Order: sequence, then structure tokens, then C-alpha cells
Amino acid sequence: MPHPARLLALAVLVAAALTDTRAAEVQVAVASNFSAPMRRIAAAFEAQTGHRALLSFGATGAFYAQIRNGAPFQLLLAADQETPARLEHEGAAVAGTRFTYATGRLVLWSAQPGVVDDKGEVLRQPGEGRIAVANPRLAPYGAAAVQALSALGLLQSLQPRLVQGENIAQAYQFVATGNARLGFVALSQVMEAGRIATGSAWVVPDSLHAPIRQDAVLLAAGKDNLAAAALVAYLKGAKAQAVIRSYGYQP
Repeated sequence: MPHPARLLALAVLVAAALTDTRAAEVQVAVASNFSAPMRRIAAAFEAQTGHRALLSFGATGAFYAQIRNGAPFQLLLAADQETPARLEHEGAAVAGTRFTYATGRLVLWSAQPGVVDDKGEVLRQPGEGRIAVANPRLAPYGAAAVQALSALGLLQSLQPRLVQGENIAQAYQFVATGNARLGFVALSQVMEAGRIATGSAWVVPDSLHAPIRQDAVLLAAGKDNLAAAALVAYLKGAKAQAVIRSYGYQP
């Protein structure tokens, strides 16, 4: 009959092996606007499944270039629909895995209370101070900001005041640090517990720009990754969707 100590050691080894096969890591490229909710989602995901989501944040356009150049990302959470579709078409993503995980909202924001009115009329008032936008060629929120200014007939007159951030996170930093008086940022960056947390903001009407539908896609490098598959399923579930709504997105 085996010695009890040997049985215990064997049980520990079996448990470790089972844990190793169940728990995995997934490298996730996440659009900057989704940083706050994704951090919360990743923590809850790990607590529930044991899998770890290793997050990198940046501009969707920049992620596209990195993925095409061999960056080892396994899942992309983009700020648009076009980039995941393009990667899928080019064979860099797994066909049939694209889905919309959130629809974003654009806001005009100032770090100072009382600066931005509830109709965005501050844009029409004479004044100085820079207006931050994300690079419209790389960041969908930047493209939406340019579309909104064009629809308002203000793009040409405000062009000299615009300052571009590489992504929406940098546009937010310009405003938060006072380097820009106003900025077009993602609602998720300034919302907490269902309200604007600091400063003043105008939620830009959806009619002024194309919908900011944000798609996720499983990348070719993540085709056989258990954690990637589990995270895709988790993002579609009720717990993740509740977090997404709490940051002002439409899930």
C-alpha cells in the first residue's frame, strides 16, 4: 500500500498539472478608450477563470501595424469595426470571430467645471486655448471628433487651435494636465458611477458622427489559446456587459 506521504505528493502533482492545463495567459491589444473598463474586466475574469489577460493599451491604427509586423497579440479589442475586419480579410485574424463588444460615445470635455455647457456652445464662443483631439488617421474617436466639427461647420475656424494626440489617451492627458483647454475624448474616460466624475462635459450627439462601434477579434496567434477563447466568452457575458455600461458605453 502506498505511503500516505507519497499519496499526498502525488495528489499535489496532479492538482498542479490540472491547474497548469486550465490556467493560461492571453496577450490582449486594447484600444486606449477602453482602458478603465478593461482593467476591471480583466481582474474579474482572472478571479473567475484563473486565466490572465495581459493588457496593452494604444491606438487601434498603431496596433494594426504592430500585428501585421508580427507582434504576439492574441486578441484585439479595437476602437472601430474596420481594423478587425481588415485583419480578418488579410488572414491575420480568425474568420468568424469578430463581434461588437461596445459602442462608444464622444464628449467635449474640460478639466475645469463650468467651462463646457450642455449644448457645446463653448466651441462657438471666441476665445483662446487649444482643443485636443486624437489623431483621426489612427484613432476612431479622433475621426469622430473631426466629423462632429465638420457637421457643426466649425472645423475650418477651429483648425488653428487643434492639437493632436497619438491616441485618445494622449488627447485626454492634454486636457487633464491643462495643456489644452478643451478636448474631444471618450465618455468612458471621464465617467464614473454613471456620471461625469470631474470637470465639465458635453456628450456629442450621435447624429454628428458615424457610430463608434468597437469590434473585437481573435487573432491568428490566439487561435488555440484557451485563455483567449475564455475571454471572448466572458466579454459577451452579463458581468462584463454590466461593467461596459457603467462607463457610458452601449454594450
